[in-house]
Amino acid sequence: MQTRVSVQTSARLHLGFFDLNGVLGRRFGSFGMAIDRPVTALTISRAAENLVEGPDAERVGAHVERLRRHLGLSAAYRVRIEEAIPAHTGLGSGTQLAFALAAGLRRLEGLPEDFAGDALLLQRGGRSGIGAALFSRGGLVVDGGHGPNTVLPPVLSHLPFPEDWRVILVMDSGFEGVHGADERAAFAALPKFSATAAADICHRLLMQALPALVERDLPQFGRAVSHIQAILGDYFAPAQGGERYTSTAVAAVMARLAHHGAEGFGQSSWGPTGFAFAASDDEAQRLVRRVREERPAQTTGNGGEPVLVICKAINHGAKITLNSPAQDLRSAPDPSGAEDLQGIK
Repeated sequence: MQTRVSVQTSARLHLGFFDLNGVLGRRFGSFGMAIDRPVTALTISRAAENLVEGPDAERVGAHVERLRRHLGLSAAYRVRIEEAIPAHTGLGSGTQLAFALAAGLRRLEGLPEDFAGDALLLQRGGRSGIGAALFSRGGLVVDGGHGPNTVLPPVLSHLPFPEDWRVILVMDSGFEGVHGADERAAFAALPKFSATAAADICHRLLMQALPALVERDLPQFGRAVSHIQAILGDYFAPAQGGERYTSTAVAAVMARLAHHGAEGFGQSSWGPTGFAFAASDDEAQRLVRRVREERPAQTTGNGGEPVLVICKAINHGAKITLNSPAQDLRSAPDPSGAEDLQGIK
């Protein structure tokens, strides 16, 4: 029996960029949060030859080869992906999968973490740094964007997110968010971002969103997020069919959630996933129930129609568990084998 490492990491919401203008010498900067679903879960062990099973196997196989060469490893590995965040939905699937693989391989081989090095090697964090930060910490993270010498954007703030608040995801499997070469082309085609808009976003974040989060004031937090999302939605609209939301079906559901009292609504990254906040599980259930009563076809998941999913924040990093052959024989994992990456810098 082989020693194996299991890694589970969660989806993230990208709540917005701060400065797409770059007049001060830094560009992007973003904030986002970890949510408890959907998740990516994988297991990695040594093997006679490289084998990847599960979703996105081709990309994971390429990542394994890059990591082997970079780390000077001669062994072959079996990677089994049991569950994966849906790709190109705005929930950070590629970044979480890449960091889960790198962290699992490093743990298996007894190597130290190197988030910046792995991000550069696996081509993650080119714009936003929240994916790496949330993988290691959870909660809500603010990153400082890219300067001339930045590899991975620095974390400026890391705050716990109220665990009684809820997030309502509006997911449309009939659409994919802009990604890859299309994403690069979209950024290149967009007009220069207004310095006034960048200042407005930063003001809202620093003097409304973050204080409201610390004081557990959801209406104020929601107003700040909605304001930031409106600015960014209008800016990115030319790359999204002229609309703030990639999916018109998601947009229709978001309008109903707003009508019924949801807070802080918007689109995560390029979408198509939309999000809104509620003060409690009961309130989230009420909002979802009202939307389903009015638009039942839009919650079935059939034919690409949006699905509403209630999530909550998680305030810890990825879970990494080392299972040795001796532990397998005892059929009981060693509690010391589970590692929470919260607090790793």
